Amino acid sequence: MSDRIGLGYDIHRMEKGRPLILGGVEIPFTRGLMGHSDGDALIHALIDGLLGAMGEGDIGTWFPDTDPAYKDIRSTELLKRIMQRVRERGFSVIHVDSIVIAEEPKLYPFIKHMKEELSSLLDVHPDNIGLKAKTNEGFGPVGQKQAVICWAQVLLGEKNPA
Repeated sequence: MSDRIGLGYDIHRMEKGRPLILGGVEIPFTRGLMGHSDGDALIHALIDGLLGAMGEGDIGTWFPDTDPAYKDIRSTELLKRIMQRVRERGFSVIHVDSIVIAEEPKLYPFIKHMKEELSSLLDVHPDNIGLKAKTNEGFGPVGQKQAVICWAQVLLGEKNPA
């Protein structure tokens, strides 16, 4: 077994009347992200990155939006389940690099808290989590404040290398 890299991506529409949750943190805002779960696009991208690194499909394969068991579930719970699979496969997270692309709200004040939350969930030091917030400079659905896009790259290593 060797180190593995996975890439994750997710996009969710913005909707009034839903909480905005990113990286497991509720962010005060007038709109949140649509989704079968809580819509946490950052955690969804991380899950896809983890699954990709292990060669085990994507979030929709593991947690289909047609299954009522996942309706309104916290994405942190889904990530905990995937991290259990990471450990079962003999891996641990070495590093994560991620980008949240949203025209608003400004996310910089929440980055530290999101990194702390993700650090706990991924069992990795916060210094091993890169998390950037960008805008889309007014272009496309993100720039028009209709959606949020998240990218995540994950490096897994052997938990107990021989």
